[in-house]
Amino acid sequence: MNKIALLILFLLMPLTGFAQQSKQQIAPKTESKSTQEMSSPRQFFDNLKKHAGKAYEGTVTTGAREGDGFSDQKLVLHVRSCEENRIRIPFFVGQNKSRTWVLTLENDRILLKHDHRHADGSHDKVTMYGGWTANTGTPNMQMFPADQFTCDLIAHGIFNVWWITIDDKTYTYNLQRVGSPRVFSVTFDLTKQVEVPSAPWGWED
Repeated sequence: MNKIALLILFLLMPLTGFAQQSKQQIAPKTESKSTQEMSSPRQFFDNLKKHAGKAYEGTVTTGAREGDGFSDQKLVLHVRSCEENRIRIPFFVGQNKSRTWVLTLENDRILLKHDHRHADGSHDKVTMYGGWTANTGTPNMQMFPADQFTCDLIAHGIFNVWWITIDDKTYTYNLQRVGSPRVFSVTFDLTKQVEVPSAPWGWED
């Protein structure tokens, strides 16, 4: 082999090694298809569905005030209904069974609505307020700024932001009015189940 051939071979060897190394770096990690396709909103939904049919007791952890109608009452949530893309969670405040949180998953966004009823099952005049998630959030937290319906329904509703968090131990429901120091949070202990309550107003067992 002449000197020119040896020189060409010497120059090509590191390029070949670099190409092989590049292929190894570019090659995608071997993850399951389901993991790759699972969005944060869907994972959040699945985390809620793990508690289908279960009930938990909670306490006001931020924003408690004397006479607020919450702090001196037994607070219970019940993950009562879990459909493919809709979860309904009644929220009981003492003997008041008027409240249900309704979460709907659509096009990788989640809509939170507050379904408020009277004891006869009819809708309250202030009901179905809430909003869509503005981004993908995380599997453990989703935020819901007020939608236009809420802005039209509630005075100063344009400033409302809700968020829900969930992990292995707790579920929190939170509300803040932007520009105000007022924050309200209720935290439920997911490590201790309580007796499942009867149907909320407007529902049937």
